[in-house]
Amino acid sequence: MADEAEVEQPAVPAGEGAQTPALSKSARKKLQKQERQAERKAARKAAEKERRRADVERRRREWEEALAAAPSDEARAEMVAARRETRRERVGRRAEERGARAERLRRAAEGAGQKVVLDLEFADLMRPNEIHSLTQQIMYCYAVNGRSANPAHLWLTGCSGEMATHLQRIPGYDKWNIEKAAKPYLEAFEDRKGNLVYLTADAETVLDDLDMSKIYIIGGLVDRNRWKGITLKKAAEQGIQSAKLPIGNYLKMSSSQVLTVNQVFEIMLKFVETRDWKTAFFHVIPQRKRGEAEAGDDEAKVSLDDNGDAAEGTPNGDLSEEDLKKVFDGELDDGGDKELEDEETDMSNKRQCVRREDAGAGDQDHPGAVAEATPAGVEATAQAEQAKESNDGGED
Repeated sequence: MADEAEVEQPAVPAGEGAQTPALSKSARKKLQKQERQAERKAARKAAEKERRRADVERRRREWEEALAAAPSDEARAEMVAARRETRRERVGRRAEERGARAERLRRAAEGAGQKVVLDLEFADLMRPNEIHSLTQQIMYCYAVNGRSANPAHLWLTGCSGEMATHLQRIPGYDKWNIEKAAKPYLEAFEDRKGNLVYLTADAETVLDDLDMSKIYIIGGLVDRNRWKGITLKKAAEQGIQSAKLPIGNYLKMSSSQVLTVNQVFEIMLKFVETRDWKTAFFHVIPQRKRGEAEAGDDEAKVSLDDNGDAAEGTPNGDLSEEDLKKVFDGELDDGGDKELEDEETDMSNKRQCVRREDAGAGDQDHPGAVAEATPAGVEATAQAEQAKESNDGGED
């Protein structure tokens, strides 16, 4: 299933009288690379968090300054009303988008969408951090499917145990417009076993096209190359078809030749949209992983698992907070009605602040009354709005 890369032999913690096995030179280099990647990822995450915090603070400050500079109570009231109307329109647009997305997904489930299954029966072979990575990849699959003009009919099968526990922690997971089954795909599609096709890099058959009558299975396994060939073996033992994407016909992979679950799924969505494999590959595969287009028969082996080599700006490995914010923007119920109700409460607070401001302006012994009163009336609204805009539908 995975590439023919050297498998890292992790060091076993030494006990009393025991010696830690020495790592090979290749294993040490790989470990050092992973540590550098983890450090860069942590630094990017911290920098992004600080950037968003500073952006929230800047916009809050600008709003407060704009209110304080308003020439009259009426002007302030107009500013607040305009802000509320803008938010109302945004909530309305999101409601329309959710409705359109639900309709597309409904049509896909009724037969218009390509059937794709994420096989989640490998949880017992993964470490906790790998299950976490897979959970994030599933989140991305669901989000990108909802945004697609031609979404797939997406299934999660074998969704039980530890895997189900992780998925249940996703905000709004119970409302996902998706097929979920605790049973294996063989049971879920027992009357259509002949239409099942397991996508695996080790298959001999190369896909030329996607067949709407077929049900394509993507192995949900994040294993860092520990379980080579497991999906092909599984398909063979179950007597179902297997195939691989025709990536070798179009690309010569320049570095790691491993694709994540969400990348494979997005490639399939893009192909359904364009009917062009090259366009789909170039749209999804990070530039750092691909070389020039290939016209020859060289085959770049592609797996469906994650090698942990997270690319900045791409949904590979653990998704960044910004990735999740982007893909889940509007996916979950954003509480728009509650947000508008809160605006009414905020209006009362603002009127109280205006009265305090007017009283403070006449007190020569307290020249700072205006500056203190204005933030007190708008800070809660500004912070709530900016936190909403930064975190709506995302996960920290």
